This record gives sequence, structure tokens and C-alpha cells, in this order.
Amino acid sequence: MSGVTTITFFRYEGLQNKWWAFRQMGLAHKELESVPGLYFFKMLGCGRGKGFSVFPDFGTYGLLCCWSSEKDAKSFFNKNILYKNFKSKSTEQWTTYLLPTVAHGQWAGTNPFREQLTTKQPGPIAVITRATIYTKHLLKFWSFVPKVSRSVEDKPGRIFSIGIGELPIIQQATFSLWASEKQMMDYAYKSKYHQEVVKKTRELGWYQEELFARFTPVKSEGTFNGQDFLQPFFTSRHPF
Repeated sequence: MSGVTTITFFRYEGLQNKWWAFRQMGLAHKELESVPGLYFFKMLGCGRGKGFSVFPDFGTYGLLCCWSSEKDAKSFFNKNILYKNFKSKSTEQWTTYLLPTVAHGQWAGTNPFREQLTTKQPGPIAVITRATIYTKHLLKFWSFVPKVSRSVEDKPGRIFSIGIGELPIIQQATFSLWASEKQMMDYAYKSKYHQEVVKKTRELGWYQEELFARFTPVKSEGTFNGQDFLQPFFTSRHPF
């Protein structure tokens, strides 16, 4: 295996630690730019409540990384000083290792997810959707978010989902885990509210830039809200 994508979620408690985490949204970039093998990264805030909210959750943050090799990723998580600081300041850390299978569109002018797997894999899948929203469409876009958020919560096969973003309100993304591709597709193409958003997107052109990517999760470490949501799927196999 060569390249791999990782996404890590951190939970922070206490005003001092939350303030430190908030500052890293701007300060960590310089250090991350010099990490060996890390060719694309994004520091991500998370929405309040269920994660899909115009209001940020100042106790939850994410770090998305695209690595040239699995070795580079492991070195970062095991040895890097910046990551050790993230770990020491946070109450929980949960990392999922992902292999891209489909990726369309752009993120900051590039598609960072180098497609690797060419055959469908059994088991869970992960999805990242991301967009920069035109200012003139912000109000209309956010009027749909609560309905779409509620519609995904009880869908069969949903393992985990959260709203993430680089800039509040304007640059938004979602990360979700599903037990199977079929259950994810059922939600994407049969959910009334999700289909309504897709239709409006095509009609109104809400986004300056958008990206859709699908992945096969191959490993998970740590916990988020006391759980490793993928652990049950990996108990009988050791992908790395």
C-alpha cells in the first residue's frame, strides 16, 4: 500500500485547551507544511450539536491529511511534536485511515484524493462532501441544512456523520461512515430532503467549488465520544 488519507477528530475540555485548539486553526499550518510525506491537509472546525450547524463547536476539531505513504502517516502520529501537543491538550482523539476509491471535483483548486482501489470492497465506506458556497446563496443553503441533518440521523447503515469546515458558514463539508455502499446510496438517492438539496444545487448553482469523495476505511484508532465507531468492523481483520 502506498498513499493513504487520514481524518482525526479531537475533543477538548476546559477553556484553556479550547482556546489553544481554536488558535491552531491558523497557527498549525506552518508546522504541518513541513511534515514529511504530507502533501495536502486541512484543519477543520465542527458544527455544534449533531455537527451540522451554522454555530461552531469550540470543543471539537478535525484534521484531514493526505499522505504519500502509510509509513509517513504512522511516523506523524507516533513521533511528531505537533501531534503530541494535539494529543496532550485534547480529551479524545479518533483517527480513521482511508483509501480513496472515487473522487470528483476540487478542494482549494486541486483534487487531493489519489484514487487507488479499483474494485469494490466489502464492509463500511466513508464519504466526504465539500463545497465553498456563493455568498448570495448562503441564506437559502443554510435553510435546508436542519432538515437534511435530521434526515440522516436515523437512516439504516449510518455509522457516524458530522459537519466540518474550514471557515464558518462559507466553506462547509461533511464526513460520514456507512455500513455498506448500498445503504449510503439509498440515503443519497432516496432521501426526500437530500434529493431536494441536490436538485436545488443543480438549479441554482450554490457552489463556487465542490468535491465528492468516497473511501474504504481500513483502520481506526482511539475514540470519539467514548466510541471507536469502526472497531466492530475490524475485529476479525488487520488491514495494516
